[in-house]
Amino acid sequence: MKHLLRGLFIAVLLICCNFQSVLAQPMQQLPVDKNVRIGKLDNGLTYYIRHNALPEKRVEFYIAQKVGSILEEPQQRGLAHFLEHMAFNGTKNFPGDETGLGIVPWCETKGIKFGTNLNAYTSVDQTVYNISNVPTENPNVVDSCLLILHDWSNAINLADKEIDKERGVIREEWRSRNSGMLRIMTDAQPTLYPDSKYADCMPIGSIDVINNFPYQAIRDYYAKWYRPDLQGIVIVGDINAEEMEAKLKKVFEDVKAPVNPAERIYYPVSDNQEPLIYIGTDKEVKNPSVNIFFKHEATPDSLKNTISYYASQYMLSMAMTMLNNRLNELRQTANPPFTNASAGYGEFFLAKTKEAFSLDASSKVDGIDLAMKTVLEEAERARRFGFTATEYERARANYMQSAESAYNEREKTKSGSYVNEYVNNFLDKEPIPGIEFEYMLIKQMAPNIPVEAINKMMQQLITDNNQVVLLAGPEKEGVKYPTKEEITALLKQMKSFDLKPYEDKVSNEPLISEDLKGGKIVSEKAGEIYGSTKLVLSNGVTVYVKPTDFKADQIVMKGVSLGGTSVFPNDEIIDIAQLNGVALVGGIGNFSKVDLGKALAGKRASVGAGIGNTTETISGSCSPKDFETMMQLTYLTFTSPRKDNEAFESYKNRLKAELQNADANPMSAFSDTITSALYNNHPRAIKMKENMVDKINYDRIIDMYKDRYKDASDFTFYLVGNVDLEKVKPMIAKYLGSLPAINRKETFKDNKMYIRKGKYKNEFAKKQETPMATIMFFYSGTCKYDLRNNILLSFLDQALDMVYTAEIREKEGGTYGVSCNGSLGKYPKEELVLQIVFQTDPAKKDKLSAVVVEQLNKMAKEGPSAEHMQKIKEYMLKKYKDAQKENGYWLNNLDEYFYTGIDNTKDYEKIVNSITAKEVQDFLAKLLKQNNEIQVVMTMPEEAK
Repeated sequence: MKHLLRGLFIAVLLICCNFQSVLAQPMQQLPVDKNVRIGKLDNGLTYYIRHNALPEKRVEFYIAQKVGSILEEPQQRGLAHFLEHMAFNGTKNFPGDETGLGIVPWCETKGIKFGTNLNAYTSVDQTVYNISNVPTENPNVVDSCLLILHDWSNAINLADKEIDKERGVIREEWRSRNSGMLRIMTDAQPTLYPDSKYADCMPIGSIDVINNFPYQAIRDYYAKWYRPDLQGIVIVGDINAEEMEAKLKKVFEDVKAPVNPAERIYYPVSDNQEPLIYIGTDKEVKNPSVNIFFKHEATPDSLKNTISYYASQYMLSMAMTMLNNRLNELRQTANPPFTNASAGYGEFFLAKTKEAFSLDASSKVDGIDLAMKTVLEEAERARRFGFTATEYERARANYMQSAESAYNEREKTKSGSYVNEYVNNFLDKEPIPGIEFEYMLIKQMAPNIPVEAINKMMQQLITDNNQVVLLAGPEKEGVKYPTKEEITALLKQMKSFDLKPYEDKVSNEPLISEDLKGGKIVSEKAGEIYGSTKLVLSNGVTVYVKPTDFKADQIVMKGVSLGGTSVFPNDEIIDIAQLNGVALVGGIGNFSKVDLGKALAGKRASVGAGIGNTTETISGSCSPKDFETMMQLTYLTFTSPRKDNEAFESYKNRLKAELQNADANPMSAFSDTITSALYNNHPRAIKMKENMVDKINYDRIIDMYKDRYKDASDFTFYLVGNVDLEKVKPMIAKYLGSLPAINRKETFKDNKMYIRKGKYKNEFAKKQETPMATIMFFYSGTCKYDLRNNILLSFLDQALDMVYTAEIREKEGGTYGVSCNGSLGKYPKEELVLQIVFQTDPAKKDKLSAVVVEQLNKMAKEGPSAEHMQKIKEYMLKKYKDAQKENGYWLNNLDEYFYTGIDNTKDYEKIVNSITAKEVQDFLAKLLKQNNEIQVVMTMPEEAK
């Protein structure tokens, strides 16, 4: 069977007679970005090193391994993932015992947070570890991170005791992730991959193996597969690349090349003449879904670094974009044939040795037949008649805009972006020519590949053989699914579907056709908060503009006014709950959502509205060149919500489909119980049910929306980014100055939706396919809203995270993780809440709940340890420094300052450095003394445990 590239480019060349010289030789090799040092040591280890200035004084360390769960023997199922966990539990230079700190505690002393900056993942064919956002000020820290990569490469300890402790953690990870969909996908593998290694390769593996494997089994796997010829080191950041290369060579010189290494086989996936079909049901799956694959040979690595491959990726991207646009259009119809649908091209499900054109759809409970037929019809329509010139024009314009933006940001690109490119180059040979060459190539290539070439390629994507279908749905009485025979018949009918060509409805209408008079800037004052300039317009609108040079191609915007949904009565709660979903469902101005997408082709500007409990907001972002478009969208979003009954019907039908079987997921019952426990059945604390959907009043929602945005005089706007103040002032005056103003004076209303006081516990049993207990502790009380208390809360959150990780995850092996989240709110009244949630084996729930409470009380009596305080300070100060160079950070600071009066930057570092363990202790003790504790526990019925 041919891979897609073979013959494809010849077809393109036949169609395109005006190719530029760069495209004249399709098999010409692409260059490799000159800014990255790539080398290979004598032992076979590959490395990529690059100096990159952003983030400043930070560096990323990655080790990628061409190793994953596919290489396990049956008796090792799950050990690739288990080994990834063990890499954090003791290595040669970071033993984690009385002789020295382990990797996690050492990293956290340097502000490198476990889970956030220090992490790893295991998949079927690869395992990747990372130490991210490492401070470079201290060379010893950088050297030690290189040493961690060395240890991960070949010096993980794998001590008996640590292995046994980790069994419990992985058991709980399996328990928390073993969803209905995962069960179906696991059961489907032997059908999708007959007589193949891929028939049983999910990384979580076998729980029986996890519980019982002998210690030597994981050591054998480690010795066999973790070796330098299968490993790639990627280091990118604010470092001297030449010096780093010399250090890497020295650190890794003791890693020996393997003698007679086992062959790293990439297991093939066989072709199939008749469709492979798996139909699976599960009681905990909410909605039916279908994945349809048309398999193709994978592109050989040897062809990936060519002009031909690059062009094929562009063409595939265009085809998928246009097909997805058509599917999205169908989703907006009054009776949509599916709730969601998409098309894509990439690896075939779990296997990288086959590629596939895929069609995915989900539907209401009894709608999967129609959903499946519709996506097949749309794919066949595109194959038979192709795409139109106007569709392609828009898709290409958006692609070119995205490439231009990446090029404009080339001096502002963050290290993580390069890391991802180099990891993909090492693992999958994806090309890395550098943005300068890519942009030049795209500019020459895209205009010279006509729509006929895309259509030619589309004809190759749908194959008569190599078809695979995975259908999943709820196991529910009365629900019927198509049989394998019916699905096979449908696939065979594709070429005889009765179809007409797609008609692309195009309008050249401008976003705003009326002639706006605009307003005037009546005052301008530089040197305002955070170095902003304050503009006041003639209609009362206030605008704060903060120019930055953090990103070349970004301006972010937010406009805020007080009031929100709080001003509407409780008995309108259904409309309140659906206000944000429904108000703009019909689009804005004269444009439906679909038409607006078409009108904005090639532009980088977006605007959205959101009405919360206390505020109404407008948020947007744009490229500097598209600032006027963002202003036009802002004007229309304010003044012209478009009513569209068909779009509203579509929304209702999709919402009903989403809600009709929502209770199949056990977590739905847990969430409902929490809402009831917290708010004591307050009328505003409702959960949408299917029978409420027809009670949504579209006209009333439009009226509510208009009421919230009919007076711009009390709106304050913030603009942050690459803003040229003199250039944007006329546009601000024209569009924001044209917004309506009635000068009403209003604020939000307190509807007394308060959290329940006192002690309350609700423990209930719910049948679950995987036995599990989910436990939440919730503490609330009054607390002054200021910067110091917000910082104290962050200290408390992080300290509890560390304690519970040590006590419940590591020591007890009782959970995959305990989540601690606190929040301090100012409106409608000052209130502090602390939430602690975890999942575990029902048999352990009481014991572990006691540990949670015991450690919480201990924290309130003794405060965090000195070690934890130091780690938290390091991380918070590092994070604060990084945030200084983010537009979003300053936008949020402006918003916070004018909403609550709090300056989040004033003396921040001084406060963090001054916080003591005693203060954190007192902060928690004050909360607990208020005696407001809610506990919700969902467990299994006795007979089902």
